[in-house]
Amino acid sequence: MNEKLTEELNLQMNREFFSSYLYYAMNTYFKEITLDGFAKYMKKQAKEELKHAQGIHDYLIDRNAKINYSRIEAPDINWLNPLDVFEYAYKHEKFITGHLHQLHKMAEEKNDLACQIFLNGYIVEQVEEEAKFYKMIERIKTNAECNCNLNNLNIELM
Repeated sequence: MNEKLTEELNLQMNREFFSSYLYYAMNTYFKEITLDGFAKYMKKQAKEELKHAQGIHDYLIDRNAKINYSRIEAPDINWLNPLDVFEYAYKHEKFITGHLHQLHKMAEEKNDLACQIFLNGYIVEQVEEEAKFYKMIERIKTNAECNCNLNNLNIELM
């Protein structure tokens, strides 16, 4: 496998590890403010991101590529309210999507069809991830407008 592509896949693997770390931090935030449904939602997201990292890890191993782990920085946890958390998560998912698109383009340029196919699944899933966070943002805004209790917000754990 191409060296630059390997390097970028390693960076993406580490971004996915960070995403898991970030969503666990969001889980903690929601636990602390007793929004258990939101906490459960974020814990599920954290586990999903960990699976993404593991998937890239396994793909690199299968391709006989070198694994490089990077330091995982602590996420910024100075959220103002639940809406702020979900807007932050939505922005983060868009960031991840952008990097996956760049990776796919690089795989195309390197004529690495296997890598392109592998990344397709991640890219399709990102559409779903962004949509889930966008919908949650809209639901929170709607509840805020009607002065509804966030504990009663119907949270679908997709």
